[in-house]
Amino acid sequence: MFSGGTTALIGWLALACLAVVVPASMVLVWSDRAAPATLSGRLTAVWVSVGQTLKIGGAVGSPLYVLASVSLALVALLFVSTLVSLITAGINYRVMSLRMGHSTVLETRHTVVLGWSDQVFPVIGELVAANANQRRSAIAVLAPQDKAWMEDEISTRVGDPGRTRIICRSGSTTIPVELARVSPRTAKAVLVLPPTGDAGDGQVVKTLLALDAAVSEAGSGSGSGSGSESESGSGSREGPVVVAAVRDSRHHVTAQLAAGPAGHVLCVDDIVARLLVSTARQPGLSLLYAELLDFEGDEFYPVTAGDLVGRTFGEVLLSFATSSAVGLLHGDGSVTLNPASEAAIGPGDRIIVISQDDDTAVRADVTAHVEEDAIVAAASGTVAARAERLLLLGWNRRAPLVIEQLDQYVSPGTALDVVALGPYTDAVAAPLSSLDVSFLDGDVTDPRTLAKLDVPSYDSVIVMGETEPVVTGCGSAAPDTGAPPHASSLVPVTDPQARADDRTLVTLLHLRAIGEAARRDLVLTTELADDGNRLLAPVRGGNDFIVSGRLISLLMTQISESPYLAAVFAELFTAEGHEFHLKPATDYVRAGHEVSFATVVASARRRRECAVGYRLRAESATGPGFGMRINPDKRRRVRFRDGDWVIVLAES
Repeated sequence: MFSGGTTALIGWLALACLAVVVPASMVLVWSDRAAPATLSGRLTAVWVSVGQTLKIGGAVGSPLYVLASVSLALVALLFVSTLVSLITAGINYRVMSLRMGHSTVLETRHTVVLGWSDQVFPVIGELVAANANQRRSAIAVLAPQDKAWMEDEISTRVGDPGRTRIICRSGSTTIPVELARVSPRTAKAVLVLPPTGDAGDGQVVKTLLALDAAVSEAGSGSGSGSGSESESGSGSREGPVVVAAVRDSRHHVTAQLAAGPAGHVLCVDDIVARLLVSTARQPGLSLLYAELLDFEGDEFYPVTAGDLVGRTFGEVLLSFATSSAVGLLHGDGSVTLNPASEAAIGPGDRIIVISQDDDTAVRADVTAHVEEDAIVAAASGTVAARAERLLLLGWNRRAPLVIEQLDQYVSPGTALDVVALGPYTDAVAAPLSSLDVSFLDGDVTDPRTLAKLDVPSYDSVIVMGETEPVVTGCGSAAPDTGAPPHASSLVPVTDPQARADDRTLVTLLHLRAIGEAARRDLVLTTELADDGNRLLAPVRGGNDFIVSGRLISLLMTQISESPYLAAVFAELFTAEGHEFHLKPATDYVRAGHEVSFATVVASARRRRECAVGYRLRAESATGPGFGMRINPDKRRRVRFRDGDWVIVLAES
């Protein structure tokens, strides 16, 4: 029956209906006391009942009249049935489209997130925090995942979005038609996330090209469009602020070309390598950047100069009690960090400050709080730099960049020992001028390898996530060499980033045991891929962790909200220009004396530096701040001792 198709089904259905309706109509007619007495009359009554039941009229009269009546009834029935089917199909299609995430987002001034990886959760979390004081905001996520699954994951990992609406759409980020579902043309910002793994940079480039096509097509089809004017200052073309990230530095130029002159592309490798080197040489910097990049703490804000126009930047430093001036945002969109003290504030300039919020940068002159007798004069000569002994445990694609960065900062004669599973396929290509590098083949998760190194004798230790050769299965046996299996055989094989973090945690366990046996705190800087693993790390509080995924997520979110920060971070995370330093507090003010922080700012100003905080050694192992104070009230008094640090923005 079913194999005959639609026509056969209709025929069988008609027969089934007649088999039920005709006998039932006969029963009704014959049991009716008012039924006609004649057989022909009763048959006519049966026909009328069948016609009314089946909606074919049941008219009586001449055969031609009955035939025309039935034909019209069947046509009407067919039309109504078809109309109902079409309406039902349309409603079902619309419901399915909404459920599957194929409908178009009808939003303006929203933020678009393209792609799916572990970075999507900190990005959304930071955007929710940034929009907490806004009445209405929206985040649209497009990824080749199921819409309901994405919504469940975001709800679980991010939590309450507050006033922010989170809209998920399913589709490919590299197909312009599907990308248009999140309305990038009317968005204020678009964030392109790098996919999980080291081979996702090509996907980022294709997404940027598709984004350009989607925005251009929408713009050409709708006249001037309804998007906001780009805040990057790089042209009059309307469109969203585009922020993307690639992992491999070799793909940075290609991605920047795809993003266009108004786009901002971050290179994960360069930034992570830079921070690993900076924090290894100046413990505590990771805490500083975590504070500055998180929307819940102090951040960078541009404030109107107002009555400070015409004054010098040196005077500006003491013109805010609860904010720290660090640079100028000029009218043309360019940024100058830590300008000269005598630099005048122009009428189109805005002052870049570190502040709790955009409304806390209130003018308050604190010059009267400067205590001249507590300021220590800068040393006339330069202090001879000391050669160091550094240890690098683990090897990945970023290791050569770390070595090249270290060579630019360390003193001549500094030794770097690299211990990892060979061979070192990514050899350091650039010539080294100050660093003497020694390569040692060994498993950093093997306690015997670490025991041979005399780890406590090193000035600093960097632990990198090692994804290169490990075991091929959970608990698989090592080659039969007569030696016990390595600790790495205990690490289950998962995705490369999780595997690298697992090996890093094992290495940190052994390092903690070594430090406890030697009764000293090791200066550790650790690279992790997953921020959740930082809580599992078996080290003392206050150690430095560079979590690449979270760090890049924070940077992308900050730039999407304030595009001028791209220039700020570009200078902070490159070897040239200015960066943050932790310097001995006793170089600025007298030790053991209680002084105002305004005094520290005034002392740093005479060295052409911007003081933005301090770190107390006595509290460096106590959370949650670990002795770090960012942007303290300049009227607050503090007593510095030997071993305390002042955080300054100064030339590299």
